[in-house]
Amino acid sequence: MNERMDSATEAFVAHRNLLFTVAYEMLGSAADAEDVLQETWLRWTDVDLDTVHNQRAYLVRITTRQALSRLRTLGRRKESYVGPWLPEPLLTAPDVAEDVELAESVSMAMLLVLETLAPTERAVFVLREVFDLEYDEIAHAVDKTPAAVRQIAHRARAHVAARRPRGAVTSAESRDALAAFQRAIDTGDLQSLVDMLAPDVVLLGDGGGVVQAVLRPVAGADKVARLLAAGLPKIVGMAAAEPAQINGCPALIVRIDGEIDNIVAVRIDDGLITGLYVVRNPEKLSRVERETAVGR
Repeated sequence: MNERMDSATEAFVAHRNLLFTVAYEMLGSAADAEDVLQETWLRWTDVDLDTVHNQRAYLVRITTRQALSRLRTLGRRKESYVGPWLPEPLLTAPDVAEDVELAESVSMAMLLVLETLAPTERAVFVLREVFDLEYDEIAHAVDKTPAAVRQIAHRARAHVAARRPRGAVTSAESRDALAAFQRAIDTGDLQSLVDMLAPDVVLLGDGGGVVQAVLRPVAGADKVARLLAAGLPKIVGMAAAEPAQINGCPALIVRIDGEIDNIVAVRIDDGLITGLYVVRNPEKLSRVERETAVGR
């Protein structure tokens, strides 16, 4: 019995970062992803390991099914969410950025694109495009035929391609954009930041009804600039912004009186900021105090 449990534990630990990342990319919530991992572990301990030919695929299958079930519950929760819902930000290790595909897949911008997919489409896209699972393996995970999975994958790819950031964004571009934001916070000089706003920029703020944040998306460079001009003077001198690696990409952690007030992430297209994501909901900020391991 102990030997069987040791084997189960060893396999689960070996693939834990992968399983967490699968669940997180499907849910956009680290807290829910951790709950899914707990459920996966409980089911894994009941499995007869002698019948399992591919432990990685089997564990991914359990995790995917649990995440799909939770995703539907999460969807109902989001319907009553106060203001825009943004993914829970993660402080990630610097080496995550070196895996370009992984970094893009966990980025705030991509997670918001994945939010526009139906649950099964999201699962298929994540498992195929990010984790490169075979269609047969994905079919077992989502209870579809391989032929159906191929169709779903094709449809999801086209959907994401039409909405994902245009072209590769270098870390330097993101850092420049955030440096302009940091200067605005530190000095109140907005011009360098405004100069980087795309005409169709959208700002989203997530306070979750717990703290103050914009309750609707703010679209257009003029409106976003006016919002920043109204809000920044109130925190200049009070706030300190520090660069960090959030969700595999450069971002800012903003502290007031030493306490984390918000994180700021950006989406960049063609060298200009097209998305500003400000997460203020305190319930979503615990994962920026310590690194979270993600992996493939």
